[in-house]
Amino acid sequence: MALQAYRHLLRSTRLAFQGDIPLLHAARQEARSNFRKNASLSIDDPALGTAIAHAEEVAKFLAENVVQGKHEGDNMYKLRIHEQTERGDNDTVKAPGGGKPIVIDGKTCGS
Repeated sequence: MALQAYRHLLRSTRLAFQGDIPLLHAARQEARSNFRKNASLSIDDPALGTAIAHAEEVAKFLAENVVQGKHEGDNMYKLRIHEQTERGDNDTVKAPGGGKPIVIDGKTCGS
């Protein structure tokens, strides 16, 4: 399971930081050092499952939530959005408070 999590993490760094060699190397070095730090954990150690779960969460976050932007000129950026990039419907952004009713001066405002 640890090897699978490590591979997922490396794939996610490649996807998230494609074309940015210094950042890609730094992310992979960080992943490598964290896995080496936890290499001494035994199979019976409950911290092993936590460490593997953390690596999988980081891999998922990198793949779905990190988007590269390239400066294209005056206040213009081109975003590299790929097939794994998480796309929301913006309903929570449109409604203040995440769609929850808001009370102002004793009056309730709906969405």
